[in-house]
Amino acid sequence: MAHEHLDDVKRYLLDLQDRLCAGLAAADGRASFKEDSWEREEGGGGRSRVIEHGAVFEKGGVNFSHVFGEKLPPSATAARPELAGRSFHAVGVSWVLHPENPHVPTSHGNVRFFIAEKAGESPVWWFGGGFDLTPYYPVFDDAVHWHQVAKSACDPFGEEVYPRYKAWCDEYFYLKHRDETRGVGGLFFDDLNEGGFDDCFAFQRAVGDSFLDAYLPIVERRRKDSWGERERDFQLYRRGRYVEFNLVWDRGTLFGLQSGGRTESILMSMPPLARWKYAFTPEAGSREARLHEYLVPRDWLAEAAVRQREA
Repeated sequence: MAHEHLDDVKRYLLDLQDRLCAGLAAADGRASFKEDSWEREEGGGGRSRVIEHGAVFEKGGVNFSHVFGEKLPPSATAARPELAGRSFHAVGVSWVLHPENPHVPTSHGNVRFFIAEKAGESPVWWFGGGFDLTPYYPVFDDAVHWHQVAKSACDPFGEEVYPRYKAWCDEYFYLKHRDETRGVGGLFFDDLNEGGFDDCFAFQRAVGDSFLDAYLPIVERRRKDSWGERERDFQLYRRGRYVEFNLVWDRGTLFGLQSGGRTESILMSMPPLARWKYAFTPEAGSREARLHEYLVPRDWLAEAAVRQREA
């Protein structure tokens, strides 16, 4: 039964990778994705697709991977000691988009499935994933749109689902050493196996299928906003925070590196350029300073409802 489920998930993820690449390349309008297939010596492999130097995307990637083996890496068994001694399969699609225009937000998402097996025992499995948005020059209406699409994806599965996974995203994508969120959040879920395989798989598909609806309208709204050296400098500075999160806090990066995944694909999420400035503080009242209002957990949809009533 376990491998039947695995095959179903794998087919969906390969198709999702195709659809994401097609939609993002069409939105870019100039560049296309280049594919690089790879194999993992211990078992498995994947296909990495990267877009560069586009009309919108300075760098982006949509990666599929399926890795398996007889032994889990320390990062997995430390958190879940019951997995020790089990063979495993981990399959997923992850994507990161770094636009060139500082007014177009960076965005990340992934959907994944994990299963661990041991003779004579029931398999242990779960789904995980989500997506989040990292603007540099944020616009309130963009954050509201992003979260409205996220909520619409969650609503068929219960009214408590969006608030739960929205809060989990705010908590997970938090840079503790900077005391700020990575951006305006979105959805994050992990260890999902409540309600049976079919319901969990349906939720994963709802999240994966909703990403383009959430992101592409924001790309279209912001891609023609003018920018210059000042905006570019601030974007590169803020991209440094993205690097810090991925290398210091992200569990997926750690799992990928410890499980013998392909380093080039794992670090695909890094921006092509980033910058660090010592003790930099934006000018008070500037557009750059305004970003900090967005780097705290906020109930975007409730705020939008209040603004609408007051209008």
